[in-house]
Amino acid sequence: MIDVLIADDEQPARDELAHLLRRDARIGEILVAGSGAEALRMLSERAVSIAFLDIHMPGLNGVELARSMVALAEPPAVVFVTADDQRAVDAFDLRAVDYLLKPVRTDRLRRAVDRVVELDGQGSASADEVLSVTVGSSVRFVQRGDVRWVHAQGDYSRLHTNDDVGHLVRIPISELEQRWADAGFVRVHRSYLAAVASIDEARLSGSEPSVSVGAVELPVSRRLLPAVREALVRRGNAR
Repeated sequence: MIDVLIADDEQPARDELAHLLRRDARIGEILVAGSGAEALRMLSERAVSIAFLDIHMPGLNGVELARSMVALAEPPAVVFVTADDQRAVDAFDLRAVDYLLKPVRTDRLRRAVDRVVELDGQGSASADEVLSVTVGSSVRFVQRGDVRWVHAQGDYSRLHTNDDVGHLVRIPISELEQRWADAGFVRVHRSYLAAVASIDEARLSGSEPSVSVGAVELPVSRRLLPAVREALVRRGNAR
């Protein structure tokens, strides 16, 4: 059973979310807090698997609460539940598992619980990170496992996935290189990061070394050739 906490300063919102969660047979005990401070006190006394946090609460708001929970002995997975669709980037900077917009739909809530269960099954070291990207006036969520290669664009990075759409995120490629090194990504060029498993062909000799990801050819800088070779050998697919 999955024990959860709901933190929201509006009782109708707390009651509705608790009602929806009780429809999920996997949910066990539901703790309810009317403020961020109360939620933090509860979590310091009683561990739960998921914390559903409203962002706009008086005093300690949801984002500040999520930052404070990192210091807990057993910090829960964080799912933000809010009417504010402009804070998704901040939420995922805090490694939130999901971001639900009010009014919450039962199917979206179940998917959020599914995601936590999947991450628990994989273990924290291999959990698939989720990033938020802005598409027009809406926010879309992209899983790291769907990213095939990344193109640096100043302080931003463009994520290229299987659907061949470039999603722009407010994270420099150098940070993604560090965060994703243990997840099978290798820096091939100052402007490019590639998922090793997505590399179909590598031409690492000659005057213009490169790797191919699908129909896309990415240059490989000579300084990074040893690291690229090592990554391909570890994969057991060097060419």
